[in-house]
Amino acid sequence: MRTRRVLRQRGLPDHRRSLERELNGPTGRGPDGGGPAADAANAADASGGAEAQFLRLLLRDAPAVEYERPLLQARARGASPAELADLEDAKVLALRVRTVLSDRRRRESELTALFETANDLAGMRDLDRVLRAIVDRARNLLGTDTAYLTLRDTVLENGDTVMRVTSGSVSARFQQLRLGPGEGLGGLVAQTALPYVTANYFTDTRFQHTATIDAGVLDEGLVAILGVPLQLNGRVIGVLFAANRRERPFSHAEVALLGSLATHASIAIDSANLIEGTRAALEELNAVNQRLTDHSGAVERAAEAHDRLTDLVLRGGGVEEVEAAVSAVLGGAATVHDASVHGALPADPAVAEAVRASQASGRAAPTGTGWAAAVMAGGEPLGAVVLEGVDLDPADQRILERAAMVIALLLVMRRSASEAENRVRGDLLDAVLDTPARDPDGLRRRAERLGADLDAEHVVVVAEAPGARPGRLRAAAMHLAETSGGLAGTRAGATVLVLPGPEPAATARRAVAALAAAVNTEVTAGAGGPTAGLATFAARFAEARRCLRALVALGRIGEVATSADLGFLGLLLGGDRDVAGFVDAALGPLIDYDARRDTALVETLRAYFDSGGSLAKAKDVLHVHVNTVAQRLERVGRLIGPDWQEPARALELQLALRLHTLLAGGVTEDGGTGRARP
Repeated sequence: MRTRRVLRQRGLPDHRRSLERELNGPTGRGPDGGGPAADAANAADASGGAEAQFLRLLLRDAPAVEYERPLLQARARGASPAELADLEDAKVLALRVRTVLSDRRRRESELTALFETANDLAGMRDLDRVLRAIVDRARNLLGTDTAYLTLRDTVLENGDTVMRVTSGSVSARFQQLRLGPGEGLGGLVAQTALPYVTANYFTDTRFQHTATIDAGVLDEGLVAILGVPLQLNGRVIGVLFAANRRERPFSHAEVALLGSLATHASIAIDSANLIEGTRAALEELNAVNQRLTDHSGAVERAAEAHDRLTDLVLRGGGVEEVEAAVSAVLGGAATVHDASVHGALPADPAVAEAVRASQASGRAAPTGTGWAAAVMAGGEPLGAVVLEGVDLDPADQRILERAAMVIALLLVMRRSASEAENRVRGDLLDAVLDTPARDPDGLRRRAERLGADLDAEHVVVVAEAPGARPGRLRAAAMHLAETSGGLAGTRAGATVLVLPGPEPAATARRAVAALAAAVNTEVTAGAGGPTAGLATFAARFAEARRCLRALVALGRIGEVATSADLGFLGLLLGGDRDVAGFVDAALGPLIDYDARRDTALVETLRAYFDSGGSLAKAKDVLHVHVNTVAQRLERVGRLIGPDWQEPARALELQLALRLHTLLAGGVTEDGGTGRARP
């Protein structure tokens, strides 16, 4: 055709010049617009006018429908068939050029997008972010409803690919799919390492359909699917998909585009995996280094603890020094629970449970706020070492267990020494109670060696605790005597304590409280004292023992009493028979008041009791008005307390009145003469 020949004969410059003439108007005319030059130009325009019209359409990227306008205009003005044929050829050629230019622009846009994608992926270090960016970019580039990506299962290594990330998906079932080799379109892509495209997934028989995969695809509503392999070093590591929820084919250009994206994606995934692997290796290396550092620190602490504890044992240190050493080496607050002093188990239930667990396992056990290790000697529980306020790793737990072993050694050594000393204390107590006059100076020297002063005032306590384990009360009493500068022993089945102090009741109550805490049961005790020299210890012991027997007989288990606490029973049981003291304790305020005011309160109280508590009979005995008797008794209540008419108090007062009468008549406890206060 002539148009094709013209286009072939004319180069691009000819077309450009023709286009410029069309845009800028005719040139080269003479002053009159005619002549040979004008004829030549008109001929050129006639031969190239059709091409110029279509070039102008190409230049402004006109829609394809506008390429029909020159033909329509030529037909309208009655153009010849040859001219119409030339215009048709020029239109077809122009449309082809338009298509090529459009494809090139699209390819340029795709290449730009791929370059931007590669640049974005190169800056990502996290694998999940890389995968998310890949599917989002695939969906945007191809304009599909969804995009998703599966990766090889590197755990099972069975060839399966599992759904890793999706974009535009709405089905949870679809998002959890696993594709075996050859199963579904994705399984076929992974198996063959070739891209596959289907315009309608459910009617395509080229791949193996499974109920699980088909149900997931149906739940997502997908119809057209394109899948391309993700390859690395010739090995398929996954599949990249783009899919629509309507039936439509994917062009070769779209397949190539998704394949190019998959190539970049494979490199990015590999880079992210390498970075994650490097990061994991670095973290593992740091963890190993930290473990080595911790182990080195633990070894150093163990060595320090060994040196401290060994030195402590060699120089005869005590349990308190072990507490300080453990606290210094391990931190926290260490305390030693001595079973012989504080009972079998600590009072805190959580700590007690941890000690039981340690006794059973032979290892340190957690308390919830720290750790505890049982102190054992040949299967016998001696106590525990408790460390609060710190958590221990296995190496530090071994240090605590070694400290418990050292404490066991110290306690056994201390118990052996204590037992020897206790035998000495017991022997000295027996000598003081049985033969104080045989060698008083020798007894004093022996007591001084034990830290006791027999010439000072002492209180003798006799105690029983039937509910205690055999020997526990005696051991607790020995410890109390050792720490208090006293004596302890066992006589007639009862535990005897001799403790320094002037107040029998207060000293006895403190002692019994300590004993009860140690044996974890009720302790009943009688007390006598204070002593006044060696010769009085035996009498105070007898007094304390009688008080204990009275308490047991009265059923007052778990109580402490002295002769004074027992009232007239104290008078009957007391060793010194202090009748005047008893009378003074009961009637002293009344006797003093009568002596100062020249009244008769004691006589009125005696008449009242003798009259059976009758005011009328008492006034006859006293020869006074009944109101006077009432007023005197009111005064009595104010002086000796409002409870004076209670049965027990009334009995003591009547006994005191009888003894007062005897003392006033000149009869004393030894049968001689004497006189009490009037």
